[in-house]
Amino acid sequence: MEELEFKFDTQLLIEGEGLDEDEIYDYIVDNFKGDSLLVAGDDDLIKIHFHTNEPWLILEYGQSIGDIYDVVVENMQRQSEGLKG
Repeated sequence: MEELEFKFDTQLLIEGEGLDEDEIYDYIVDNFKGDSLLVAGDDDLIKIHFHTNEPWLILEYGQSIGDIYDVVVENMQRQSEGLKG
């Protein structure tokens, strides 16, 4: 099997006040390695979807700007090999 460049599909919700999806998007692009970034929501709730090799960094960042929940981290490399991710 081909090795994925970024193997963890990282998803989470961030609840807070004054959240700005454009600022969050730009911060992630500027500070973390990964791809397939999606940041959507409003000033109270943001959903993040990001492929990275360091999902804990995204979780730390999310917690620094609000309260994170519905966290999902899946190992796409294992999934591509037919294993549980």
